[in-house]
Amino acid sequence: MRILTVVKQVPDSNATIKVLADGTGIDQAGLKLVCDPFDEFGVELGVQLKEKRSDVSEVVAITQGPDKAAEALRVALAMGADSGIHLNDAKFESMNELFAAFVLAEAIKKEETPFDLILTGKYNTDLDAGAMGPALAEYLDLPHVAAITSLEIADDGKHFTARRRIEGAEEVLEGDLPVVLTIEKGLVEPRYPSLPNLMKAKKKPVKVLTSAEIPGEDAAESGTDFVSISPPPPKPECKFIEGEPEEMAKELVRVLREEAKVL
Repeated sequence: MRILTVVKQVPDSNATIKVLADGTGIDQAGLKLVCDPFDEFGVELGVQLKEKRSDVSEVVAITQGPDKAAEALRVALAMGADSGIHLNDAKFESMNELFAAFVLAEAIKKEETPFDLILTGKYNTDLDAGAMGPALAEYLDLPHVAAITSLEIADDGKHFTARRRIEGAEEVLEGDLPVVLTIEKGLVEPRYPSLPNLMKAKKKPVKVLTSAEIPGEDAAESGTDFVSISPPPPKPECKFIEGEPEEMAKELVRVLREEAKVL
């Protein structure tokens, strides 16, 4: 059984995000980038399956992005993935998750040995779109289950049982491998990539693919267009009301009715 985990480099959730003046993206000067936390769930699940099952031959991590995106691959390799694939070409850079899924799918199709299980996070924390998993499954013509909270692989390595939360209940799904699964928070706890493992990760094989091998121009119409990015509006200043309780209550009602206009 071969397992593929999709990882993406995203801004640190604690970083201060600045939008470019022209709205075409975010200012990455000095911005701390990390491996997406939800994608780390997929890496951890894949590595745990290899540790528990003798029929898992390899866990491969794949990412898409410029040279710096290799850092996300190194995290996956330090966590226990065996090798990596880096799609590195300016033609692949896009804010469109459907286009990104197409490019990933084309790279996956070029593998001589197919993957039995493809794992990725429920969504990426930068775009928060959640389109990667479903779109990747569609381009690969594979079944897909989103936001799973548990996974069991049959002893024969050909069937799976997954669970996911729905409103007021839990849904149980069964199917055959290969399959694309997106992982919900809580299924596994990602291990911390230690410094020795980060050093070892530098020696693990990483295959780099460019538009020479994957012509992104062949992508079908995605149906989405990136328009612009804008920062959220500034929060209004907090207004303090002072005085006796009765006076404050009257003033509060006036403010809510005349200024906030919520009454």
